[in-house]
Parts: sequence; C-alpha cells; structure tokens
Amino acid sequence: MFLHRTTLMKPWRRFAAIVSAATLGVGLLAGCGSDSADKQSESDNTQAASAGAFPVTVEHFFGSTKITEAPKRVVTVGYTDDQTVLAFGIKPVGMTDQYPNPEGQSPDINTQWPWVKDAWGDTKPEVIMKNGDSGPNFEKIAALRPDLIIAVYSEVDQAAYDKLSKIAPTVGRTKAEKEPFSAPWQDNALQIAKAVGKAEEGQKMVEAVQAQLDAAKKEHPEFGDETAVALSWYEGKVSPFTSTDVRGRLVTGIGFKYQTEIDKVADGSFYTQLSPERIDLVDVDRIFVINDKADTEALKKFKLFGNLDAVKKGKVSYLLDSEGPAVGAAISQGTLLSMPYAIDELVKSAG
Repeated sequence: MFLHRTTLMKPWRRFAAIVSAATLGVGLLAGCGSDSADKQSESDNTQAASAGAFPVTVEHFFGSTKITEAPKRVVTVGYTDDQTVLAFGIKPVGMTDQYPNPEGQSPDINTQWPWVKDAWGDTKPEVIMKNGDSGPNFEKIAALRPDLIIAVYSEVDQAAYDKLSKIAPTVGRTKAEKEPFSAPWQDNALQIAKAVGKAEEGQKMVEAVQAQLDAAKKEHPEFGDETAVALSWYEGKVSPFTSTDVRGRLVTGIGFKYQTEIDKVADGSFYTQLSPERIDLVDVDRIFVINDKADTEALKKFKLFGNLDAVKKGKVSYLLDSEGPAVGAAISQGTLLSMPYAIDELVKSAG
C-alpha cells in the first residue's frame, strides 16, 4: 500500500543535485501561462489578492520573506497549502498531489474533494510534486513563473528552501516549528494568510473553526471523560498518530483526552508503528481509524486489535480516507476548507 502525508508518508530524501541558475533561467523563459485557463486563473487571483495588505514580511523557520505586492501566480509546495490559499480565493498555478491521482485521470482527485471542488472550479493546476517524491520539481516550478511560493505544511529543508527562494519569494513553515508537521493548524493557516495579505481575514476564519470545535466540545461533555487515539493500519502494523499531528489535535479539539504516551514513542515524528508488544498504547476508550476499505478490513482481522476493549465495546469509528465521503481525508488535511466538514463528521462518528 502507498501512503501519503495526509495519512502516512515516507520522509523526503535530501537532494544531492543543485539546480543551476542556467536551468532555472530556461524554465523561466519556457513559461506555462500562455493558455486561456491559466490567464483566467491569474486574473481571478489578481482580484482576490488585490484587497490584501502589502507589503508584508513573514517570519518563518528559514528566516523572513518580504512580499512587496499582491501575488498573481502562487505555487504551493506544502501538502495542504493549496487548500489554505484557496480559502482566500486564490487558485495556485502549481500544487502538490497529496493523494495519488490515477494515471490519466482528469481532473486531479486532489481538486475534487467536496470542500475544494467549487473553489477550484475549472482550474487545473500543475502538479509540481507527488506525495512520495524525493522533493519538488524545481524546473517545473520555475517554468510556472510564480511570484510567491508557499512551503508551510512541508518537509522543505534549508537546501530546498534556498533553491526555491532563487525562483521566487518563498515562505516556509512557522518559525517555532522545529519538526515538520508539528505546528497547530491555526498557526499554519495564519502563516499563509499573512503571506497572501489576508492576515485579518485569516484570523476571522480561524476563529470560526475554533468556535465550531468549542461548540462540539460543549454539546458533548461526555467526550472529556474518555481517552482517545487516531490511527491507521500501515505496512501490517497499527500506526497511531501523535497528539501534535492534525488528527490528534482534532480529536482533542472536540473534547477527548489523547493518549500522549504515543508522542514519546514517536520521538518527534507525527506517527509511530507499534510492535505487538506495544499494542497497549492504543488500548483506550475511543479509537478513530483512518483507512480505506482494504486496509480497514486487514486491521479488523488483526487479532491483537480485535481484542482491545474499545473494539469489543463498539467504540471504534472507521473513517474512510479517500474513498466514499472521504472523511479521513478531510480530517487528515485539517485546513480552513476541510475542517468544518471534518469536525461535523468526526463528532457524528463518536456520538
């Protein structure tokens, strides 16, 4: 099974090769903005971003980046950054495929989730990286002629950041985020909001999502009496997510206590794979399983999992990832666009 960052993924391998200035120059001259759809997207973005506050300077893990004017051509390198940009009415010209898109399928599955489909409309962004790739395609990014690159929910390291920043102003993950993917979803949203000149609007959107979480917690005080965990079945092992991962944050966001012992075992990663001897770490009151059908069935056949009290008591929520209603995908992405749907479905599954 191939797993992606929005469930689980393989870490990037560092690039050994350096993209030369000459290569970037060729890409820039080649361009990708000649077709009518691309021009329409740029026009839409101009209207959406023009109301923003510029210039802005965004501090991030790799330093600070000044954006002098409203961006017209945004490339998102982070796995879910495209959705946050879309939330502000800006359509990225390039994005990362979070979920594998079937060969030859159009439009891209990543533009068809219920919470993003209308926002994308007929726009077909260029895929500059697929989940599981060793890193972004720098030449393709350069050819898109971006005026802003966003790499917030991303594993971009210093070397990759340096290459990206030679192409266009680049905003990396939040300054306080030592380990990739460990920042609260609120921080990621506000980081991107500021980069596109929408800091005030972003704050209001974050507050609206937080209000929805608070309402769920208030309506279900019983959640606070239970310890919970979110997990997947990966490579034949039970693989729980940490409390700092977006899945863990959503579980606690609606009121559950989290099994934080998982954080210690994960040792800085966003998840861990459990040996049979450590299945006790997911012996909790409530379990949320994020997998598609085949892996869900495999997990159900795993005897040690079936022996857990939560399983015997029917206190397991099986949430399809990319199939069906794709509740798992909405939870795993944890963006301003996916969160309202994810919160509603998560609460329903636990009620």
